[in-house]
Amino acid sequence: MTLRDIRRPIEGATTTQRSVVTSMGSHDAKLDAMWDDTDRLLGQLFMMGFEGTTVTPQVPAEQTTQLVLELQQCAREAGHPVPLAIGLDQENGGVNSLFDEIYIRQYPSAMGLAATGSRELAYEVAKATAEEIATCGINLMMGPCLDVLTNARNQPLGVRTTGDDPQEVSSYGVAFMKGYKEVGLATMGKHFPSYGSLEFLGSALDVPTITESLESLSLSALVPFRNAIKEGLDAMMVGGCAMSSAGLNVMHACLSEQVVNDLLRNDLHFNGVVISDCLEMEALSHNIGVGGGTVMAINAGCDIVLLCRSFAHQQEAIAGLKLGIENGMISKERLRVSLQRVLDMKAKCTTWEKAMNPLGISALSRLQPAHTTLSTRAYNSSITVVRDKNRLLPLTNIMEPEDELLLLTPLVKPLVASAASRALSEQATNGSPEPAIWERSASVMSGERVFRELGRSLARQRSGRVLHTSYTANGVRPQHENLINRASAIIIVTADANRNLYQHGFTKHVSMICNMQYSASGDKREKPVIVVAASSPYDFAMDQTIGTYICTYDFTETALNSLVKVLYGEFTPAGALPGTISQSQKLSQSKQHWLVEAFNEERDSNALDVLIKTVVEGNTPGLHSELSGATSNSLLLRNAEIPEAHFVVRNSSTQALYGFCSTYFFKATGTGVIGAVFVDPSRRKLSIGHSLHNRAIRTLLQREGIKRFQLGSRLPSIYLGIPTGHGGERKRLRSWFANLGWNTALSRSVCSMVARNLSTWTPPAGMAKSLQSAGADFDLVYGWDYAGP
Repeated sequence: MTLRDIRRPIEGATTTQRSVVTSMGSHDAKLDAMWDDTDRLLGQLFMMGFEGTTVTPQVPAEQTTQLVLELQQCAREAGHPVPLAIGLDQENGGVNSLFDEIYIRQYPSAMGLAATGSRELAYEVAKATAEEIATCGINLMMGPCLDVLTNARNQPLGVRTTGDDPQEVSSYGVAFMKGYKEVGLATMGKHFPSYGSLEFLGSALDVPTITESLESLSLSALVPFRNAIKEGLDAMMVGGCAMSSAGLNVMHACLSEQVVNDLLRNDLHFNGVVISDCLEMEALSHNIGVGGGTVMAINAGCDIVLLCRSFAHQQEAIAGLKLGIENGMISKERLRVSLQRVLDMKAKCTTWEKAMNPLGISALSRLQPAHTTLSTRAYNSSITVVRDKNRLLPLTNIMEPEDELLLLTPLVKPLVASAASRALSEQATNGSPEPAIWERSASVMSGERVFRELGRSLARQRSGRVLHTSYTANGVRPQHENLINRASAIIIVTADANRNLYQHGFTKHVSMICNMQYSASGDKREKPVIVVAASSPYDFAMDQTIGTYICTYDFTETALNSLVKVLYGEFTPAGALPGTISQSQKLSQSKQHWLVEAFNEERDSNALDVLIKTVVEGNTPGLHSELSGATSNSLLLRNAEIPEAHFVVRNSSTQALYGFCSTYFFKATGTGVIGAVFVDPSRRKLSIGHSLHNRAIRTLLQREGIKRFQLGSRLPSIYLGIPTGHGGERKRLRSWFANLGWNTALSRSVCSMVARNLSTWTPPAGMAKSLQSAGADFDLVYGWDYAGP
């Protein structure tokens, strides 16, 4: 076979985002004579992408199947002893090379699956993904991604990784790998020794750099690679990044013998196929050249050199390797070692029988129902509500049907594997100046189309209008301010705000505007703001000033459909932030020990009135607040037979109260009562309630004759106990008090008074007249639904 035979079926075709072909195969190592032909031998050591006009980056499943079959037929006719290996990046989330709205399902990104907390679900999704691409003839999965995200704030990998916890990345990586292998695909880990800690130190021509020492990498970044190797990983892609630390100065990892041979082969004991990163990367081709880089990669220990697109670069690489052999820089014995590894890998994943008979569309049709169900389950399990301090979810809690909702979205490019991207591609291919229907409106800015369907989906769920506009690096404009003033609630979408800092600044600015809203009577009334991170969850994960924060982990249509269901309360999201970011969240909410002071009526009465008003206004709309109509006096019994002691957490500088707790002691029964505990809504989940509760219990324990504790009291008749209504709020309160040691199973229903036909009762005329002259009146107090244990 000649080099022309290798090129002929490739030249003039296009491929997916990164689809690569190499002539690797299963063959007995004794057939050495076949591989004595230098051209044939070299053909096994290159993995090449191709470009042209036949296939677009949005290639559908049927066209992909036909293309792959034609390539295999060309290979067989050209005398290839074994089938081509055809690899694909199908990482899910926003990175899919194969897209078909009908036959190929969309699944969450790697980090989105980690947010589900289920390795089993990750395995199921990996297996389903492998089944879909295998039916099209693909036999090499260019995954899993095993990078540990230790530098999240400036990291292009983002949600392509499962997170920043080495053990979690490892366990999910192995689950993905097992799912791929179950279907019979070869697997390729990436990007060794980790793209998760890259530092971008200069211009585009400067190589991203790993600055961690080998010792540090071994303790963290290398853990997933090491475990994947133990589980039978077939191939490893070595990245093209630089490495710079004490005792280590590597320009490109995939060209370094210290990285490939010493670290990967000897230290981690990897005996599979090593694949270089694409040598067409601008920094490498500019600094070294593709021909010289190819020789360096092989000498470093790589078995296959990857060249993604340029035919000229592929020719340069082959010429460079042949020159290296002629100059004695590389021996044929060295190349035979790589050949044997390649043949061994291919023996596991393909045969001519399999390659020439792809299952195709009929198999995809059979898989479609189960995979659609799996896709929905995976996305619904991944959506994460990180915070909802003021209980803005679902939207029906805070909005009337006719209220206007404002959606603010950033300008982002359509994902390569998306309907919007396909429409643009088809428009460009046809050369037609007529824009797509959804692009004809002059008001639609470039990039705004990505979130248009989200706006439509929100609008279909309600009668009130949904106002949707984009934002840019120009910040908050008068148009935004006008729409904010009109809307009753605002949803802001971000996508990698830590890399696109204008999104961070815009979100904070809008949040500030909404915090400074005032009612018609002049009272301060915050406007509800919900922030949705549609890519990296790190955007506002640790920013407690963003009260309601949701993460979707990608902005595919399927992910945004699940988001809409969460916003309207169709299901309760169960996702959790993956890795140490979740642990940091818990740490940030760890118990603080607030200074608790005794209530001083002269000093604290006015501040307590303000706190009561704040709590009432912060209550979920439509739900009754037990403090409605109460004042600081309402909580004071002023009865010598009932000792009382009340406590506050306050700001000694501003005199503002952050929390209040009342206690009473009924001597006759020896009952110590916590009558009320309430905290400023903007300062909840900061352990203020815990601190007040602990001080109250300690004080009651010191009462002489104390026999029992009680939560809630008929006197004063404000909080009778945990409300029986309020649904989720009642559940939350029972859980909160249970964690403090209260046995809610022993609770009983109580009420202050039951009178039949109270709604029709009126006071005697004489009594009513005399009371009115004294400024008193009768009215109903609705408390039955809110009374309980």
